[in-house]
Amino acid sequence: MVIVLGFEGSANKLGVGIIKDGVILANPRKTYITPPGEGFLPKETAQHHREKVLEVLRLALNESEVTPNEIDVVCYTKGPGMGAPLATVAIVARTVAQLWNKPILGVNHCIGHIEMGRLITGAKNPTVLYVSGGNTQIIAYARKRYRIFGETIDIAVGNCLDRFARILKLSNDPSPGYNIEQMAKKGYNFVPLPYCVKGMDVSFSGILSFLEERTKSLLEQGHTSEDLCFSLQEVIFAMLVETTERALAHCNSNEVLIVGGVGCNLRLQEMMGEMCKERGATLFATDERFCIDNGVMIAQAGYEMFKSGTRMAWKDSYVTQRFRTDEVETTWRTD
Repeated sequence: MVIVLGFEGSANKLGVGIIKDGVILANPRKTYITPPGEGFLPKETAQHHREKVLEVLRLALNESEVTPNEIDVVCYTKGPGMGAPLATVAIVARTVAQLWNKPILGVNHCIGHIEMGRLITGAKNPTVLYVSGGNTQIIAYARKRYRIFGETIDIAVGNCLDRFARILKLSNDPSPGYNIEQMAKKGYNFVPLPYCVKGMDVSFSGILSFLEERTKSLLEQGHTSEDLCFSLQEVIFAMLVETTERALAHCNSNEVLIVGGVGCNLRLQEMMGEMCKERGATLFATDERFCIDNGVMIAQAGYEMFKSGTRMAWKDSYVTQRFRTDEVETTWRTD
């Protein structure tokens, strides 16, 4: 029996999760929400995490009814992410591990998403579409690593959605992407937007620049904000489905798993589901409890690492804003 405590704080979500042999015991989370039209900055986000982290840790321990003595290993997000929030949460993880005399493990954020998705959905060896505010990657497992088959060459898809929400002055509560999704359901008139797929990679900065320059005139011409949200979703999700389909064919896979905050979007799931149906593949996706950054995903990836014999020296318990998915050897996978 292994009980793992996981800390996540790479962006504006602060989460603490506790997992016991693949069973989720607690997964509380607090989100730093900024006013409409504003993004979250590293300094203020780190301040939020500092103020809330002990409260969230207490919630997790109370909810799980686990005592510090019972915890076998403390895990934290090592990267990728925003420097100040990452460092803030890592300091707490290191402090707790030393106070309680526990080993510590730094977890790759992206792999946390993948392992959480595999645990919740039961997907065995899927082609993974990882879509969030900071990352956009198409990933598949091969020879002891999660290999990146395609990715964004500029900004992440979630960042594109967030910044468009700022143009429209949409609320950041519960998230800009969620509010765009709700508005898109009321849009009917498609506005042609740049479609940018380059081989297996995608690019979103041109679409965003197009909308930054033309949103005002498009609204004056009679298009609604709902039409623009609808059109943006249709184009960027079509790009993601196209590149995922190519990876699926290349890997001769029959499973697709969508992870990351944008993975909650029901329209993306619907479009990906259609593609999977045509190819005889199965789509796996989760809801906002596990798609959006959370502590238990770090605990689950840490559990797999710890159980397979991975250990980390204290001198290596730092954070890094750049930590590639394919840098990690997946010691826990034998397939």
